Amino acid sequence: MERRTHTAVLAAASLLLAAGCSSGGAAPHGAGTSSAPAKSSASPGASPSSAAPPAKGSVKVTATLVTGLKSPWGVAVLPGGDLLVGSRDTGKIVRVSAKNGKITELGSVAGVDPGGEGGLLGIAVSPSFGADHQVYAYFTTASDNRIARMVYDEKRPPGNQLGAPDTLFKGIPKGEIHNGGRIAFGPDKMLYAGTGETGDSGLAQDKKSPAGKILRMTPDGEPVHGNPAADSVVYDYGHRNVQGLAWDADDQLWASEFGQDTWDELNLIEPGRNYGWPETEGKAKGAAAGSGFVDPVEEWRPAVASPSGIAYAKGSIWMASLRGERLWRIPLNGTKPVAAPQAFLQGTYGRLRTVVAAGDGTLWLVTSNTDGRGTPHKGDDRILRLKVS
Repeated sequence: MERRTHTAVLAAASLLLAAGCSSGGAAPHGAGTSSAPAKSSASPGASPSSAAPPAKGSVKVTATLVTGLKSPWGVAVLPGGDLLVGSRDTGKIVRVSAKNGKITELGSVAGVDPGGEGGLLGIAVSPSFGADHQVYAYFTTASDNRIARMVYDEKRPPGNQLGAPDTLFKGIPKGEIHNGGRIAFGPDKMLYAGTGETGDSGLAQDKKSPAGKILRMTPDGEPVHGNPAADSVVYDYGHRNVQGLAWDADDQLWASEFGQDTWDELNLIEPGRNYGWPETEGKAKGAAAGSGFVDPVEEWRPAVASPSGIAYAKGSIWMASLRGERLWRIPLNGTKPVAAPQAFLQGTYGRLRTVVAAGDGTLWLVTSNTDGRGTPHKGDDRILRLKVS
């Protein structure tokens, strides 16, 4: 069945909104339906959760699940707990057993054109995976970034288990840098995608462009009429390069973002709001205050962050950092931090790309030392299991 596709020109996006790439070289490391959005529309004044996490937490690496991965980027958890892992540079998706780390190759995503920061980026599994067996991917082609889905048939021979991509949304601008790429299904069962502005900062404020935005669409790639603008997938705007998406216990959406030279950000996402890039970076100060831009909840210098994926577990947002080579914990009470962010694993495993909640209060953490910017060591790249508090 032919699916509707979209171009980069979002026809009704002009109705929208009434209302960094800091991944420099790392130092060597040691060993169309209507659906209201979920509570991601909550304002920063939302009521605190009943049980806030402690100011100080802990991280313990309990296992190395698998080693020898090449340029891992996107990770999705299958029903039952096994992981799907995408390789940015090869375009392949593999299944990793959560029990013993056994790798089974599904196949390659047709049309992936890697280069710079582009390639096979985020992956996600359908909220109805048990019935439809659909795997979603955000990837770079020769002409654009796009989102497609494929049927995963594990009964077929390894390496030939992925069906042909069914393109749902195309025309997201591509570049050597700032391709965004993280996708995830929200509590509302809609598909969210974080995009970058490809180094053309003006696109972030251009309401007709899907670049420098968070997009929200149905599983078929259609605009959700509950979005801020009718018939548009644009959910918010003013981003430089969104890299992580996660929902907390109150179904509020959070996103991590590369700053440029000054501040990296963790943002609470509210539909229809402007997150300021390129007019401002980090928290507004002086003349920028009162501009209507949304301030980040937390900010970091790029040298200690350059954030990538995020996950929510044990009352905190956990943020993987590339250049910073550490895992950050941001404890939350509602939408407010309980204490200053706390860093773990600093320099121990090199660049950290993706962190995923395992569903039992533990986390999967994926390193990123074979991406051309890290210093690979024996066994890179790897997936670690973490016990956190």
